[in-house]
Amino acid sequence: VVSKLKAQGWQVGDTLNYDTERALYPDDLIAWLEATQPEKWAKLQKDNGERALEVLMDRLDKALEQHGTMHVIRNGFSIAGCGHIDLTEAAPEDKRNDTVLKRYAANILRVVPQLEYHPTRKLAIDLVLFINGIPVATVELKTDFTQSAEAAMEQYKADRLPYDPKTKRREPLLTFKRGAVVHFAMSDSDIQMATKLDGENTVFLPFNQGNDGHAGNPVRKDKEYPVAYFWEAICQRDAWLRIFHSFVYVEKKDVVDLKGNWSKRETLIFPRYHQWAAVNGMISDARANGPGMQYLADHSAGSGKTSTISWTAHDLVKLRRDNG
Repeated sequence: VVSKLKAQGWQVGDTLNYDTERALYPDDLIAWLEATQPEKWAKLQKDNGERALEVLMDRLDKALEQHGTMHVIRNGFSIAGCGHIDLTEAAPEDKRNDTVLKRYAANILRVVPQLEYHPTRKLAIDLVLFINGIPVATVELKTDFTQSAEAAMEQYKADRLPYDPKTKRREPLLTFKRGAVVHFAMSDSDIQMATKLDGENTVFLPFNQGNDGHAGNPVRKDKEYPVAYFWEAICQRDAWLRIFHSFVYVEKKDVVDLKGNWSKRETLIFPRYHQWAAVNGMISDARANGPGMQYLADHSAGSGKTSTISWTAHDLVKLRRDNG
């Protein structure tokens, strides 16, 4: 998986360069700032000297704690005396904007294999995926010869705890909203995903393509793994950045418990494969054929038609030809 991602332009990282206390990859944070906002980084260095990186990461850590990963990725954060800092650039709606195109090209996608996320215990996750130094996804891999995706799901429930009862440490990488947005349990033939790790209460949903009207993934004629679409299509650079800029959102609902107490429940929505594929299918058809076409989002009950339609509508609003 790592070599396939590298061939697609991902950087390969080392766990030794990962900051366990703040769950950040500092090298990419600096590289992104130097490429897109050099004057802000220069001001930070002028004001703070050798502590510039420390100040930057501390303030970013606070912003992530306060607002969550998705908000910070999309909206950036501020540092007193330095102003607003952007952390990513979305693909420009208008292809004629050279400045935005350059900033978009500067986004750094990184995969770190066997990332050790605990400062003292040797706890490692198979793959952690970053955008500009911020972790957005984790992956536990199993091979069907020995274990299934079910084993990876159990690993997340039993061993990947947002709060470590032994050391009393709250794990920033695994904390809902603050840490990685999505967690994938993947075997050769099956992918499941969760957006909130909560021990035994963790809920996984399928991230499979479906197989001729059934669950799972079809066997591939090219002898690639049935789950190869994950690194070939989902992790393709433009697709991956678009998911985090246009798809992921926090859903807020008022819920009532058995005693009649009302509360707000937040859910991080990451698109399932059928939703992602449907939106892309409709948008690419509209791009090719222009306005006035009709589309049917054919999902089974309870599998997210409303989100699919909403995502498509938002993308249609932004759709334009290359001449603007």
